[in-house]
Amino acid sequence: MIYCVVPQALADELYDRLVEYYRDDPNVEVIIDRRKQGGDPTNPQPPDRRRRRRAYGSFPSIEPPA
Repeated sequence: MIYCVVPQALADELYDRLVEYYRDDPNVEVIIDRRKQGGDPTNPQPPDRRRRRRAYGSFPSIEPPA
């Protein structure tokens, strides 16, 4: 299954046209992206809170190639 994801801001303009374009292809489904974009503007999270933490422990030194 292939999903053609249309941004919500462009849904009025593109959704019907894309559904018509892909109507004969059973492997394509046109959907509207309804996720919130950018998170909550009143409570922004610093970027480091979303990143994975560094692995604990020490790592052996690596010699550069000659």
